[in-house]
Amino acid sequence: MWTYHPDLLARPVPRYTSYPTAMEFAETVGAEEYARALDGLEAATPVSLYVHIPYCEQICWYCGCNTGAAGRKQRLTDYLDALRDEIALVAKRLGGRVRVQRIAFGGGSPNAIAPVEFVRLLDRILTVFDASRPDISIEIDPRGFTAEWALVLAASNVTRVSMGVQTFAPHIQAAIGRVQPLADIEQAMAALRLRGIDAINFDLMYGLPDQSLDDLDATLDEAIRLAPSRIALFGYAHLPDMLPRQRRIDATNLPDQRLRFEQAALGYRRLTGAGYIPVGFDHFARPDDPLATAAAEGRVNRNFQGFTEDDAEVLIGFGASAISKFPDLLVQNEKRAGPYRALVAEGRLTAVRGVRVGEEERVRAAIIRDLLCRGQADLDHRWAEAARVALAGLEARNLLEWEGDRLRIGADALPYARLIAAQFDAVRGSVFADAVPMGLSA
Repeated sequence: MWTYHPDLLARPVPRYTSYPTAMEFAETVGAEEYARALDGLEAATPVSLYVHIPYCEQICWYCGCNTGAAGRKQRLTDYLDALRDEIALVAKRLGGRVRVQRIAFGGGSPNAIAPVEFVRLLDRILTVFDASRPDISIEIDPRGFTAEWALVLAASNVTRVSMGVQTFAPHIQAAIGRVQPLADIEQAMAALRLRGIDAINFDLMYGLPDQSLDDLDATLDEAIRLAPSRIALFGYAHLPDMLPRQRRIDATNLPDQRLRFEQAALGYRRLTGAGYIPVGFDHFARPDDPLATAAAEGRVNRNFQGFTEDDAEVLIGFGASAISKFPDLLVQNEKRAGPYRALVAEGRLTAVRGVRVGEEERVRAAIIRDLLCRGQADLDHRWAEAARVALAGLEARNLLEWEGDRLRIGADALPYARLIAAQFDAVRGSVFADAVPMGLSA
């Protein structure tokens, strides 16, 4: 189905949940720029909100999220107090000018807090923002999910729940520090569906230690049987120097590059064969899911939650490490919970690093988004001429094709989509590589 190019797969490229990427964020951009961006939003601007809960009942060894153990009750209470205060602070500054379309709760594991605390958080948002029946989604850890949580989510009009599943193979669960019986998943899904929440996402992983093709195939069997609305199939990235918790994983048992490639191909074949619609390079949606509809209509976008049908140009992030996105700005909140709480206590905005997005970066971002979300991008003639030269080697491998000034990713080039898109990255790419990245200047 796909052609194996080991030299191309060996090149590290970002996941492009934003462009510029978080690697380009600098401390020279922060609260002052964030304040101006908030103040510049016009009346009735549609926005999405993201609320970060950086705590989990148990810390999985593979995880790259900003999260810590939820064992100390006072620390969790103090964080939630600060989070509600930050929400109120930003809402007051906006003065009712924006209209909230979507609210996403992520982490960590939002269900590491008590259900009543979730209700208090959501109530704060709905009280201080113009938010009439927004789409509400939440990430959960099935191991700590209860019938009470299911009742609360249904009563709160939550529309979508995402579960971290990763694998159903017990020996792999043990190898990554996430022992999670199949019964936990089944019970959580039954509790949600019983209360009318049918939009359920699974996160699965390949490239895990001791994971064979048969192991992945068996996990896909169970996932297809349980029939979630969406499945994201991610490749595990082993970065123990950046993520010390990953040092507990035995790297000698990780699949090699060829096996990872075969696992990704197996996942694609099995899920599309089961009727799921492929979206981008790692998401799959049932035909009746809004993401599949958006894919058919060319409306898929990409943000910090992955591929999405969310069309809001403004995303406001709350909580430690949360990222906010504006057309001309990306900013990230203080990552450490203690300093984050201190900033909120002083009545200050918590953004401490970021990047301005200039005109050239917006062009590059649009091309990268279109290639990853739609498999093609319409370039103006100047960009197309430069890209034809820069991408000639990839074109010779039949990984892309041209239709006038429209660039298409080839039929068997999905594993290389990010590499192709990365060629338009001002820092990592080859298209106009000598251009000055306007938005990255001080």
